[in-house]
Amino acid sequence: MSNPEFVYTTYIETSAEKLWHALTDGDFTERYWFGHRVTSDWKVGSPYRFTHPERPSPSGKVLISDPPRKLAYTWEACSDELKHERISRVTFDLESRGNIVKLTVRHDNLDEGGKTFLGISEGWPMVIASLKSILETGRPLPSDLKSSSQKEETDA
Repeated sequence: MSNPEFVYTTYIETSAEKLWHALTDGDFTERYWFGHRVTSDWKVGSPYRFTHPERPSPSGKVLISDPPRKLAYTWEACSDELKHERISRVTFDLESRGNIVKLTVRHDNLDEGGKTFLGISEGWPMVIASLKSILETGRPLPSDLKSSSQKEETDA
């Protein structure tokens, strides 16, 4: 039995420094991460926490902080129904390619068949698409994106 991992790669027209800032600044994350605000000093071993006024949010510890190239942190359960699942890991690799940055997000150390894997498989693409949109156009994806896609599925 192998543990699943989620890997998502995209290319964003921005600088690695701006992308790093977007990943680590609470004012910025709140804009593209659908209201989730991150706080940390981003030193290895330090805690980080996402907060949202209406939803449970992940927290954990910083594992790697190498601005503006690599960021990794643990991902701890953000709701009571996920408390039994193992602590997983998120890694962001930023590779500058001229005026483009290749961003690879890897979320691993997940439980096979776990709800965390199912949730992040839908969540990460939306978050990263919104991040890409805000960095390239100045506008994040609409905050009701998730509810709109769920509505379309029920209307079909």
